[in-house]
Amino acid sequence: MVSRVKRLLIGRPRKSTELDQEKLSKLKALAVLSSDALSSVAYGTEQILIVLVAAGFTAIWYSLPIALAVLGLLAILILSYRQTIFSYPHGGGAYIVAKDNLGVSTGLLAGGSLLVDYILTVAVSASAGTDAITSAFPSLHEHSVAIAVTVIIILTIINLRGVTESASFIAIPVYLFVLSIVVLIVSGLIKYAIGGGHAAVPEIGSAVSNVSLFLLLKAFSSGCSALTGVEAVSNAIPNFKAPAEKNAAKTLMMMGLILGFMFTGITLLAYWYGITPSTKETVVSQIAESTFGRGFLYYGIQAITAVILFLAANTAYSAFPLLSFMLAKDKYLPHAFMVRGDRLGFSNGIIFLGVASSLLVAAFHGETGNLIPLYAVGVFIPFTLSQLGMMVRWFKLKPAGWQGKFAVNTVGMLTTLTITLIFIITKFANVWVAFIFLPIVMLIFLRIHRHFMNTADELRIQLDKDKPVIKGSTIVIPVSAVTRAVLNSISYAKSLTDNVVAVYIGFDEEEIRKMEQKWEEWDPGVRLIVLRSRYRSVLRPLVKFIDTVEWKTAETDHITVLIPQFITKHWWQAILHNQTSVFIRTYLMNNKDIVVATVPYHLNK
Repeated sequence: MVSRVKRLLIGRPRKSTELDQEKLSKLKALAVLSSDALSSVAYGTEQILIVLVAAGFTAIWYSLPIALAVLGLLAILILSYRQTIFSYPHGGGAYIVAKDNLGVSTGLLAGGSLLVDYILTVAVSASAGTDAITSAFPSLHEHSVAIAVTVIIILTIINLRGVTESASFIAIPVYLFVLSIVVLIVSGLIKYAIGGGHAAVPEIGSAVSNVSLFLLLKAFSSGCSALTGVEAVSNAIPNFKAPAEKNAAKTLMMMGLILGFMFTGITLLAYWYGITPSTKETVVSQIAESTFGRGFLYYGIQAITAVILFLAANTAYSAFPLLSFMLAKDKYLPHAFMVRGDRLGFSNGIIFLGVASSLLVAAFHGETGNLIPLYAVGVFIPFTLSQLGMMVRWFKLKPAGWQGKFAVNTVGMLTTLTITLIFIITKFANVWVAFIFLPIVMLIFLRIHRHFMNTADELRIQLDKDKPVIKGSTIVIPVSAVTRAVLNSISYAKSLTDNVVAVYIGFDEEEIRKMEQKWEEWDPGVRLIVLRSRYRSVLRPLVKFIDTVEWKTAETDHITVLIPQFITKHWWQAILHNQTSVFIRTYLMNNKDIVVATVPYHLNK
């Protein structure tokens, strides 16, 4: 049943030779990897205006130069990550750049920040999309957590089906969103050109007495939330069709141009129409209403915007598994993140992302708005470290024309560092947890790495000296009764060696007498050792007996504990029986340097 449900949800397993078919074209990659960045158009301009209106309506003209500064930073980031793509064509983005040029600890800080950011991306996107639904249907508000978690589960299943299938599913709504915003911008521009703007909009350059540099910097940093997800393409280069780095670079440029156009258009229309942020209606909604009225086009734009906010999470589903794969490859995460699933995706990373983000949504009861500053800091720390790493790379290697590339990264590093500091200063109440959580994440990475290094050291052999040691064999069989499971185990043990002993742990004399009598009557050719347990423990006397056998025979024999175990036909039937054999095996495997084996006997009824 489980297998049939899995096949229905995920699809048939794919051969390893089909991996090339899972590579993405530029158009599909643009949809999958830019959904987060493109969806930020829905709130990027609004974040700028929220800060500016604190200084009054007249201050909204500052949104234009601030948007221009955001576009400049976008251009720098696009150029920088384009350089990263060609310098590091195997992917990894900020993690690889920082680790290679700034050291392991800095690389882990970048990698840890990105992993946390991707989890936050899914949680925040699912909650934002849920808010759009509950705003339209207030009666659903009390079910917001269930709605958000359901969306996360659906996205997880879609991504478990493979990169190409998820891309095919995501592409349609993403391009519909782009088309709808382009139609909105063009229609809005035409309406403004024929005199449909706001009559009282403040003129550019109007004096505003209470606008400070700090306020403008805060508005700029808030507007930079429109740049989240820009790094995803450089992380996911292995997902592209060959030539991967060239296709990734073109996709990155296309994303930058589309994002820049839509962000500019929305910001201009917001200014020309005199739009101010409202708790009841988004900026995009106000622009759409001013342009089309509350008709079919308005509701269509609102619907597709809600969908794209949900689908913004899919960027994380594409980038998180690849980044976790690279960290696992470098032995900073469990090796399970390196395993490809039935559909050739890194399914453990996908599942972990879905579970972690669902728990986050549940923990915050779907109110993840307070996580947005932490989410932004998680983006701009890797931005800054990536730029700094590329600066070091150009300075060390000094390739032809390196001065221009160095200048681009220097401007980008200083800008993203400034934004990070502004976020930390202005939103410290929301982001202080990062100063505790990120060091803990880095510590976990280092402890995992130390474990893998220690394990490798202990398992390593000297090929010229370490040879197999040939010994005899002594087999101990714990028994609780005379059964077919015990018969199977003794038959198998006798085929390996004559040094076989059965051990019975009894709790009262009557049980012991009956067992000894039955064993003598059966006479399987194996001696029965009876151990009395005054405290009703099976494990303690058994371990003491094994210790005694080890002490007497360890130099000449390998000690094997052979555990008889019957397997029920149905899983629920196992609950009805004591799991003593499981406990014995688990304890011995974890605490004794002996061979522990199980001989199963399958029940048919």
